[in-house]
Parts: sequence; C-alpha cells; structure tokens
Amino acid sequence: MFYRLLRPALFTLDAERAHGLALAALKARPAGAPPRPGPLAVEVAGLAFPNPVGMAAGFDKDGEVPDALLAQGFGFAEVGSITPLPQAGNPQPRLFRLAEDRAVINRMGFNNAGAEAAAKLLAARRGRAGIVGINVGANKDSPDRIADYAAMTRIMAPLASYLAVNISSPNTPGLRALQDEAALIDLLDAVMEARNEKVGARLPVFLKVAPDLTPGDVDAIARIAVDKGLGALIVSNTTISRPPLASRHAGEAGGLSGAPLKALALERLRDFRKATGGALPLVGVGGIATAEDAWERIRAGASLVQLYSAMVYEGPGIARRIVKGLERLMRRDGFASVAEAVGSE
Repeated sequence: MFYRLLRPALFTLDAERAHGLALAALKARPAGAPPRPGPLAVEVAGLAFPNPVGMAAGFDKDGEVPDALLAQGFGFAEVGSITPLPQAGNPQPRLFRLAEDRAVINRMGFNNAGAEAAAKLLAARRGRAGIVGINVGANKDSPDRIADYAAMTRIMAPLASYLAVNISSPNTPGLRALQDEAALIDLLDAVMEARNEKVGARLPVFLKVAPDLTPGDVDAIARIAVDKGLGALIVSNTTISRPPLASRHAGEAGGLSGAPLKALALERLRDFRKATGGALPLVGVGGIATAEDAWERIRAGASLVQLYSAMVYEGPGIARRIVKGLERLMRRDGFASVAEAVGSE
C-alpha cells in the first residue's frame, strides 16, 4: 500500500534515477534474514531454495543489496551482470518505463563498477545465509570475450551460490553470437575449466539465453547444456522483438521486458522443456507479475522463476505476495511440492 501511494511521485522521475533511489532505500534498511524454507522449498542443481521466486539480474548490478532483497521474501537473488573491468554502459537516457504496457525497455550496456569492486562487496557477506547467484558478462571492448568469462569465473566462483553466464543481452554488440553452437561450446569449456580450477565441480553454472531464438538454436543450446552438465538454463533475457505497444517509448532501442514479453518467454520455456526432455532444470523469466504467472511457468517446466520489471510497478512486496499465492495454487491443484508440479501442464 505504501509503495502504491509513493509510485506516482517515483514515476515523475527519470527511470534510472528512480532505480538508484530504490537501491539506496534498500541499502538504508536494517539487515534482515532471508526467508525460511516453507511449503514451496525446492532443490535445484544441488541448492536448497526456500521458495522458487528470485530477483533477476539487472536490478542489483554491483552486488550491493542481495541480502536486502532476500529479506523482502525472495528465495534467491541474482546480482550483475558484472564485467572484468568497470564500464559506464551506453549513453543516457537508456532506461524507459512503458507504463501503459507495464513494461520496460533498457539499453544499459552492462554498466557496472567492475569485478574488483563487486568482489569486495560480495566477500563481505560471506557466512550469511541465502542463495546469491552472480551473473557474469564480458566487457564491450574486450578483444577476447571468452577469456573475460573465464576470468570472471575465477574471480566470482568462490563468492557465488551459482554462476549465471549471460550471453543473451541485446545491448552489447555481438554478444548474442556466443549462443551459436561452436562459440557456445568453446565458451562453456573455458568457464567449466576455470570453475574446476578454482572451486571444483560443486558450483552450479547456469546459462541465460535470449527469447529470440530459432528452433534450431533451441535444440543446439539444449543439447550442449545437457552435455556440459550445466546446473540450469535461465529462459529468458529481454527481447529485441516489438509486439504492439501503447507507450510513447515503444520505438526506443534496447531489450523489452515486462508484460509484453510474457507470451514469448513462456513459449520459449516450453520449447526448452521439450528440447531437454526435462533433463535440465529451467528458470522461467519474463513477464512474471503474479502468482498465476509464476505457477503457469512452473507447470510449463520451470523449477524456479525470476522477476524484475514487475517490481517497478508492484513494489518490493511482490515476492511475498507471489509466494503466498503460489502456496494457495499448489494446494488448489493438489500438488505436495513445487518439484511435483514442474512440467505438469
């Protein structure tokens, strides 16, 4: 209720400035405890998640507030994307609310303070409870992006509950080419070698993919992900496609997220569920704003779900509301656990 009263004032501000205020507000809050395991507890890639509702990468780019997010009821938080060297990202303005569409367009360009700064923040939380994934990327001007991912793996592996390899942002030119079969094999070989060298095979590696894939892309990525023993696929990132939109910002370049991405992200999740045959856990992302949205994604094959854009419109209480709603839906449909419901549609 408080956020709904405050939202009109926040929406008068530039979207990126409002995002900065949200981070500042979370940093100012007293540290709280992550949620305890409840009826929705689920194990994925050897990790025990207290509930399946996570904060997607992009909100906390530098690892400043993962524990504050967990204290809001999220079952896990994914920070980043973080690159080896600091980078300013693309010129502003680069973040746009499409309020009429309950959507967001961003062309941030992996703006972050770099690996060294993030590692200091994340090392300071060692010993705290809660699952925190670290989403890693490559610098825009890197001469060897695969080497960047390997370097990020070595730096972040000791600090992460899981690593998420992001090769699907549309805002770093050429990055999505790493989803091509040969490049993806080389990339994952380098990441796995770096992980094994640093912490051994115990650390799960997730791969975040784009929704804008052909059936052939889906089949190839699924096969490689299973062969390489990935912990999960995160389906999906923002889209470069443009369904009909009402906002004056509809023509802005960048990745579209929020409600208009829902149908495409759900379709792609179903594609990956079919292509993997259920052999690999999936994380459903894109257009999730309600418990019903999250439940649909779970029934379609997702073991976990993530959101970000919906929090812009609903506020930080969204995680608890979705968790409560999922518990009700699980009871309604006669499932004893999330794991039992995964892929049951």
